[in-house]
Amino acid sequence: MQSCKVFITQYFSLNILAHRGKHPEDDNLFSVTAQIKLREAVSNLSFLLSKGYGDRSAGQLVGNRYALNARQMQAMWRMSIPAQSIVERQKKEIKPESLKGKNIEIDGYNMLIITEVALSGGYIFEGLDHCYRDIAGIHGTYKKVEETLPALQLIGNLLQELEIAHVQWFFDAPISNSGRLKGILYELATENGFSWDIELVNNPDRILIEHDEIVVSSDAWILDNVSHWSNLIRYIIDKSIPNALIVNY
Repeated sequence: MQSCKVFITQYFSLNILAHRGKHPEDDNLFSVTAQIKLREAVSNLSFLLSKGYGDRSAGQLVGNRYALNARQMQAMWRMSIPAQSIVERQKKEIKPESLKGKNIEIDGYNMLIITEVALSGGYIFEGLDHCYRDIAGIHGTYKKVEETLPALQLIGNLLQELEIAHVQWFFDAPISNSGRLKGILYELATENGFSWDIELVNNPDRILIEHDEIVVSSDAWILDNVSHWSNLIRYIIDKSIPNALIVNY
């Protein structure tokens, strides 16, 4: 059997990025002073959303008021949560420490990319629901970075430590290189004894909300529509990436 490193070399010889880290302007856009302005914007937008204002109009209003650029706007949206959504998500949350012996389903790209960003020294943003989110984009093609395998190994080790019975990953089939990534996950699972299954589907979000399993994701729409979810992404980053750049609310 090929080693995991050989497998990665074979299947990811093209479309390789060095890191999924910071944009060149991020240290300025998310400086201490800029974060104060961002938190005020998040507070205002969350208030308007809680009052039923339309997403687009509210976002434009707040973004213009605080003169946010495109990346700051993305961060504002990732962090802003209407009050009623926070309450409902808290009711459905399963703590990581309570996952022993249970099955989970993972929003694959959501979990992997956030962990890669954290390992790469990119900025992670804490929403009002205490979930971590990123503002990285893959634009229809997943490109491996140096942190891809370390991120998967880290995730696998912690899931194993939590004694989760079975892990089902879902990835977006239409995204290029998903099939190759699936092969890497199976290779890693075989070498480490991880109880994983990986499936490529056209719409992972829809699949996740239709199943009555505990879902791992920080995607707002998924969290609002699943029966149960766990904030494992935050758990993994807090526990194992202490130097991650977190913009807290």
